[in-house]
Amino acid sequence: METNILQSLITLFQMICVIIVFAYLFTRSRYFLEVLEHHPRLSTQVLLIVVFGALSVYGTISGITLNGAVLNVRDLGPIIAGLTCGPVVGIGAGLIGGIYRMAQGGPYMYTGLVAPVLAGLLSGVVYLVNKKELISSKYAVIFTILVESLISLITILVATPASQVVMIITVVAIPMIAINAVGVFIFTTIIQNLLDERKTRREKDKLEHEMARKNAELEIAADIQRSFLPETIPQLRGYDIAATSLPAKEVGGDFFDVVPLEVIPLSESRMGILVADVSGKGVPAALFMALSRVIVRVSSTWFKIPSEIIAHANVIISADSKTGMFVTLFYGVLDEKEQKLTYVNAGHNPPIIFRGGSGKTEELESTGIAIGIMDDAEYSQAEVGLAPGDIILLYTDGVTEAINEKEEMFEVERLMDTIKGASLGPASEIMENIIRAVFVFSGKMPQYDDITLMVVKVL
Repeated sequence: METNILQSLITLFQMICVIIVFAYLFTRSRYFLEVLEHHPRLSTQVLLIVVFGALSVYGTISGITLNGAVLNVRDLGPIIAGLTCGPVVGIGAGLIGGIYRMAQGGPYMYTGLVAPVLAGLLSGVVYLVNKKELISSKYAVIFTILVESLISLITILVATPASQVVMIITVVAIPMIAINAVGVFIFTTIIQNLLDERKTRREKDKLEHEMARKNAELEIAADIQRSFLPETIPQLRGYDIAATSLPAKEVGGDFFDVVPLEVIPLSESRMGILVADVSGKGVPAALFMALSRVIVRVSSTWFKIPSEIIAHANVIISADSKTGMFVTLFYGVLDEKEQKLTYVNAGHNPPIIFRGGSGKTEELESTGIAIGIMDDAEYSQAEVGLAPGDIILLYTDGVTEAINEKEEMFEVERLMDTIKGASLGPASEIMENIIRAVFVFSGKMPQYDDITLMVVKVL
């Protein structure tokens, strides 16, 4: 008896191999994709009924007749159709397979008609209950065992003579239940893999789209940022000025400006200089930088005193700062006739003054908090005298906080030493030496923060 069951299983497995290969190929067609997207056309549903009905017919044709009962996988097509395409396709496929079986005649032709239709119906109901989604392979196998057990029970109830009951259970029912369950497991696994592929592809496409969108935004922001930085540095008689900004990413929050003489309602012997650092990185920082630069520049055309310029700019920037962003900023006015610098340091890194006569350095400390934090913040200004050979260095923390492979920072002391070593050259050469020193110090470590420098040498 065990040999008969084994032989039956082997025979049925050979049958389902053909069905599975054909079904797998069909799932890769555009027709089945309509089903997966829950929008099958009427013509697609008809085609699916014919295809899965043909699989049911094949399950009968390839069956083995034992004592009047057919050992077959007729129900596999309707079960798969119902679980994946719904009750209409499931019942339609079952009708094709059932009608063909009934046309073959025999004592079990009526159960042969009812079985595939019932299998397609119940599978379609499961599809609807699961909100038109394929159930997992585990539950699909359990469902198939239950359905095939029910069909086998119906067959047993109509079996004649009663002596065939044992034969039907052992030689027909058990192998059919087992092999249909295996077939459904293989097919649902294929479908699940297909669904996973589609999900992965959608996520990949979404990620690529998002990356493309962000790259486009970054490019736009970078263009905005570049357009707001001076292409050429205006010069003031008696001073040599050089400046640059190196963003750590495509865009950054640092900026500098040299306010042209002709837009300042003061005397032509004065010029504004500015270096600032916006909190944050990326597109928001770049846009906030553009806003801040415009506001400070416009304010400088309305007011004469640096403290008034920054106080006015702070009120406007604070009102527009909805995201909690702020700006540390150094704004100064160079005076040609009196050779002095009047400035406001709004929470920025203290600029360094190298005294060419003595070789000593000093720092210009803060005179107020960063702008954009409090709209009623007060700012004072300070004044420092200058002499030929003096060097003023305005910078952002990307310079002093650059890190090497030992996780050491560049720090202010190294910056001062670099200025001293390059003090005899022009402003542009001093700036280049500082940048070179920072990158040599960092070695293979990436640039973590924006680097912005402005060098003013008194002639």
